[in-house]
Amino acid sequence: QVQLVESGGGLVQVGGSLRLSCAASGRTFSTYYMGWFRQAPGKEREFVARISWTGRNTYYADSVKGRFTISRDNAKNTVYLQMNSLKPEDTAVYYCAAQLGMVLPTRPNGINYWGNGTLVTVSS
Repeated sequence: QVQLVESGGGLVQVGGSLRLSCAASGRTFSTYYMGWFRQAPGKEREFVARISWTGRNTYYADSVKGRFTISRDNAKNTVYLQMNSLKPEDTAVYYCAAQLGMVLPTRPNGINYWGNGTLVTVSS
């Protein structure tokens, strides 16, 4: 089992940047495919990005491609989401997700583990 704790959310102006972190407990972090989802008020939770066990492979939602970068440091049991050129529509609670033994799904159903989320607000 793994526990996930997000940090780094906050209030930022349009065009600004934030870096989210997700710290994972346990010794087997490198066996988890990791990712980020987000949920805006009144909307369903949606996929943002995912990263493979070694960090070699990444995949992004079209809405964030070219602006967000996902990375991981297995020595620190941490996955990051660097968010640049933020837009008001990026406002949401961002959730860290972990999947054991398989590629992280891009739909929230079936995800093994979730963090509690961190709020990102982009103001215009």
